[in-house]
Amino acid sequence: MKKYVITGLLIWIPLVITLWVLKLIVDSLDQVLLLLPQEFRTENWLGIYVPGMGAVMTLVIVLLTGLFATNLLGARLVHLWHDILHRIPVVNSIYSSVKQISDTLFSSNGQAFRKALLVQWPREGMWTIAFLTGTPGGDVARHLQGDFLSVYVPTTPNPTGGYFVMVARKDVIELDMSVDAALKYIISMGVAPPGGSAGASAK
Repeated sequence: MKKYVITGLLIWIPLVITLWVLKLIVDSLDQVLLLLPQEFRTENWLGIYVPGMGAVMTLVIVLLTGLFATNLLGARLVHLWHDILHRIPVVNSIYSSVKQISDTLFSSNGQAFRKALLVQWPREGMWTIAFLTGTPGGDVARHLQGDFLSVYVPTTPNPTGGYFVMVARKDVIELDMSVDAALKYIISMGVAPPGGSAGASAK
């Protein structure tokens, strides 16, 4: 009896959690519909509420924004918009920080979160998985003796929280593992190790 209950839970728990997370995402994106005038909402022209329309609308807006920003006029307007935001005292600091992070994460030639690493954390002799985010810069780099890497050490099972640390390159092991596989390993708390992974010294 116990065996059948556990087997059933192993089937249903991942499915239910996946559907729950997808529902949270869709419900959040559907809030975009509240920005539309009442007459343009699905309840008026279809007679029923259609879940997911906000997600579709968000995707369309993002695609149209990208299309507009790639032409000459759009690029100039985006540049003007950036200049305006940079002139507003409080908004400037928030916007600049977020934009720099997003540019780094989504840049096709960026190295942030492109490599999974093995580092000693929180003390020597204990190892955990981290992600390469770059190299130290500015005044920080001048105070560090030797070659260092900037890494992000995520917490488990929620990898959105973690620590930013700078580690000597010689103390970092680069893993032969994709970032997705490393994230799954972290979220599962080591229960679901990726297959065929091997470590090599970071270069």
